[in-house]
Amino acid sequence: MSAYTPTVEDLIDKLAKLPGIGKKTAVRLALHILRSSQDDAQALAHSILRVKERIGLCRTCFNIAEGDMCTICKNPQRDHSLLCIVEEPSDLMVIESTGVFKGLYHVLHGAIAPLDGVGPQELKIAELLERLHQGGVTEVIIATNPTVEGDATALYLAKTIKSLGITVTRIAQGIPAGGDIEYVDSKTMTRSLEGRREI
Repeated sequence: MSAYTPTVEDLIDKLAKLPGIGKKTAVRLALHILRSSQDDAQALAHSILRVKERIGLCRTCFNIAEGDMCTICKNPQRDHSLLCIVEEPSDLMVIESTGVFKGLYHVLHGAIAPLDGVGPQELKIAELLERLHQGGVTEVIIATNPTVEGDATALYLAKTIKSLGITVTRIAQGIPAGGDIEYVDSKTMTRSLEGRREI
C-alpha cells in the first residue's frame, strides 16, 4: 500500500518516466510541486503545454525549432559550407555550448541499429543527402556517439557522402567509448571538434 494519495502517486509515476529521474527523485519533485504555490504549479504546467504546442522540428536541419526554421539555420553569420551531423538535438546543444563550431547542423534523430530495427530509412539521412545535393557544403563533420551504433552510422554516412566529392571528417575520440555526446563537458567537446580527422 502506497504512503501517498492516488493523485500524488500518479504524479510520481509520470515524473519517474522522465529520463534520468528515478523513483526517489520523482518523489522529491512531486513533493516540491505539492509545496509550491498554485501560481508556480500552473506556470510549470503551462510551460510544458506551450512547449508541446509551439515546438517542432526545423524543416532544414531537424533541430528543435519554434516555427519553420531553427535559430541556427536562420543565422546568416553561420558558415554554410560546413555541416555537422549529430544523432540528437541534445548533441547539437553540447557542441553549440563550446562556441567553437560556426557551421550548420543536421540532426539524424537516432543512429543505425539493425538489432533494434533502425536502418538508414528510419533516420533523417534521405533529407541530409537532399541538402548535400543542393551544393555549397564542402565539409561534413560526423559527430555521432562513439558507440557501435554511432560508428556504424558514421561509416555508412562517410561512404555515402564521399561519393558526392565532399570532404568527410569525424570528431576526434576525446569522448570516451560508449559515452554519449550529451554528457560531455565543453573542453572535451572542443578538443574533439579541433582534432577531427578524415574517414
